[in-house]
Amino acid sequence: MDLAALVTGGKDSALALYRVLKAGHRVKYLVTIIPRRPDSWMFHYPNIRLAGLFAEAVGIPHVKEETEGVKERELEDLKRALESLDVEGVVSGAVASEYQKNRIEHVCRSLGLRSITPLWHEDPVKIMEELISLNFQVLVVGVYAYGLDRSWLGRRIDREAIRELVELSGKLGISVVGEGGEYETLVLDAPYFRKKIEIVDSKVVWDGQSGYLEVEKAELIDKP
Repeated sequence: MDLAALVTGGKDSALALYRVLKAGHRVKYLVTIIPRRPDSWMFHYPNIRLAGLFAEAVGIPHVKEETEGVKERELEDLKRALESLDVEGVVSGAVASEYQKNRIEHVCRSLGLRSITPLWHEDPVKIMEELISLNFQVLVVGVYAYGLDRSWLGRRIDREAIRELVELSGKLGISVVGEGGEYETLVLDAPYFRKKIEIVDSKVVWDGQSGYLEVEKAELIDKP
């Protein structure tokens, strides 16, 4: 099947992309919706412009569309990005968010496309462990929940990080995969990357109890 994949540069969309590529589908486009405001209802904000570098690392054409990030109206921007693409379906990394999944499905139905969600309702811990077993390199680049402090910014997702997230989930109820917006990630390498992303310059932006790692410069480097 010819597909377009919604990508943010984060782990969930990256793993969903891996799943459909492994299944033998042809992903013709990577699609990114770039909000002009930090409080978009549907789309990631910190470092979203690095999705272009992500697409370059993968070697798939990148389609991007900007949105004002206004609730519901941003779906029209998603539709505009998809309507001219010669594909049969759209892949997204939704895990548990009914809000996100339902709205993407609505856009797909209006365009006669299939909505494909490879991670939907899977065990969050198993998703995280799969990322490690496949040698995804994933950094935490935003934290927005009590229990996740500044020390998480720039931290690599490894088995110890998963253990701590599970512990925080038990104590505070946060999503282990960050599906509720508790944290955001950036994938630097994945099995299907032709090159990997290297962060050259970055700075921490912190405001009280939350913040993000702003990547000021990044580049692609050869993989060993």
